Amino acid sequence: MLLGASLVGVLLFSKLVLKLPWTQVGFSLLFLYLGSGGWRFVRIFVKTIRRDIFGGMVLLKVKAKVRRYLREQRTVPILFASMVQRHPDKTALIFEGTDTHWTFRQLDDYSSSVANFLQARGLASGDVAALFMENRNEFVGLWLGMAKLGVEAALINTNLRRDALCHCLTTSQARVLIFGSEMAPAIFEIQASLDPSLSLFCSGPWEPSTLPASTEHLDPLLEDAPKHLPSRPDKGFTDKLFYIYTSGTTGLPKAAIVVHSRYYRMAALVYYGFRMRPDDIVYDCLPLYHSAGNIVGIGQCLLHGMTVVIRKKFSASRFWDDCIKYNCTIVQYIGELCRYLLNQPPREAEHQHRVRMALGNGLRQSIWTDFSSRFHIPQVAEFYGATECNCSVGNFDSQVGACGFNSRILSFVYPIRLVRVNEDTMELIRGPNGVCLPCQPGEPGQLVGRIIQQDPLRRFDGYLNQGASNKKIAKDVFQKGDQAYLTGDVLVMDELGYLYFRDRTGDTFRWKGENVSTTEVEGTLSRLLDMTDVAVYGVEVPGTEGRAGMAAVANSAGSCDLEHFAQLLEKELPLYARPIFLRFLPELHKTGMFPGLQGAGAGSRAPAPTPEGSWAMLDQSKQGPAPPPRGADPLPLKTAK
Repeated sequence: MLLGASLVGVLLFSKLVLKLPWTQVGFSLLFLYLGSGGWRFVRIFVKTIRRDIFGGMVLLKVKAKVRRYLREQRTVPILFASMVQRHPDKTALIFEGTDTHWTFRQLDDYSSSVANFLQARGLASGDVAALFMENRNEFVGLWLGMAKLGVEAALINTNLRRDALCHCLTTSQARVLIFGSEMAPAIFEIQASLDPSLSLFCSGPWEPSTLPASTEHLDPLLEDAPKHLPSRPDKGFTDKLFYIYTSGTTGLPKAAIVVHSRYYRMAALVYYGFRMRPDDIVYDCLPLYHSAGNIVGIGQCLLHGMTVVIRKKFSASRFWDDCIKYNCTIVQYIGELCRYLLNQPPREAEHQHRVRMALGNGLRQSIWTDFSSRFHIPQVAEFYGATECNCSVGNFDSQVGACGFNSRILSFVYPIRLVRVNEDTMELIRGPNGVCLPCQPGEPGQLVGRIIQQDPLRRFDGYLNQGASNKKIAKDVFQKGDQAYLTGDVLVMDELGYLYFRDRTGDTFRWKGENVSTTEVEGTLSRLLDMTDVAVYGVEVPGTEGRAGMAAVANSAGSCDLEHFAQLLEKELPLYARPIFLRFLPELHKTGMFPGLQGAGAGSRAPAPTPEGSWAMLDQSKQGPAPPPRGADPLPLKTAK
């Protein structure tokens, strides 16, 4: 502001008093501007203008399409129908497990039979059906068929068991549960807790003895169902499509609402921003119950006509063989997968594939260059965006280590911001006027996105639980009276506007590609240990991505039957949520930094090692034994016999 006033003063003095010609006035202003630090802006402008123009064009293109689809009340099934009409016999989905190929017409027919079957069973637009199944073509056909009828699918994480599984089914208010036969043991385990009115259908090999008595075999029922397109439901572009259960929060999983416009926006920004092509073939080995696999990956098939290869689970040893077999040009990843691939011994297949792009998030800067150079992948398409967030960003020009960018020149075009937070409490820091303070380049802050509910690109749809939605909204963030979505993630912006992921805040840490809720794990462990005080937090382990779970247990004896305890955990918690390390302490000290050790999330500080304590390794991954956590004392392992 002071610089601007000085420039105006020089302009008036030069022209009115000295009566200099405009040419000399212009040079005077330029020299003053550059000499007063304006050269920094010029440098930023020169280095980022091309990137910013491209990003702006992508945003405008997606925004124009969103407005059109909003006006025409398009939905994902309607957009998919245009792909079917364009190339009905093109391969849409390939399931690697059985080498099953589905054309767009076959996917359309299957999903229509699902819609007609559910309609015959009394389901209608607005009802909910839960889907609990491992990756395969039918997963896509089932939720797409539900969407054709206007039924909202609740996509259940296949790692969930017992209380967490019951919670997801109950909160969704599902009338129907469709599960894969591979998930039958998990359903059989909770059958006594299921609502008697919940209809159960099993897809896959039929073994009645392993199923609840009321279960019906879905596959023959769908074969007999009509395959014509059902009547269009009363659904629009901003209505609910399905629910994805997020684990990146406190407590049990929450159902994030995904509307049709959000599904389109997430898939389209990736498609146009990373310059994908309709003839690309995507290798999708990520779980389809999460947005990365089901929206960023499968969305390219449904909305842009690409072929997607679905794999049941990631395999480091088979990864490049699959890419060669199916001529894949784009592979999806999360950061952990890249490290697993780098840990594999070199093979000829690494150099025989046609992959030109790796698409995902969480690739660490320390292995970024090694990953792209060893596997000869020209473009690393890193992005940032949670299922429910309204401030997704993308690294459109493959800047090493960055998860995205925001323009330093025209930052108002895309209203996101890093705001200052108290690094101990993670509370927002506000100025004298009550508005949040923006971060300067190099200063870590929480990423937030302004909420404009009338704009499909800026709206926040939240969760089924309104209370949970309210916790993700802050007021007076950009200016007085506004609202913004809180990501809960700490990022850093450099002087060119590139964003780098720093850490996840709150009562959560990331392990094995999933967000672990410390509150949920603490509650489970405390119950299994007869209500003993327990604190769970993430610790860094050298050579691994994310943070491994450490459970601090108040146990004066410093001993436990670890084998029995591990068996209990297998039944109660999904693999990614089970603590790797168990730490025995005489008591859990309460401090201002670590009150009761409760809520020690990714950014929290672990309790200081104590001579009277001990730690034990509770779980070892198939990748090999994990070394002790960074900073852990080499204390003796104590187990009770």
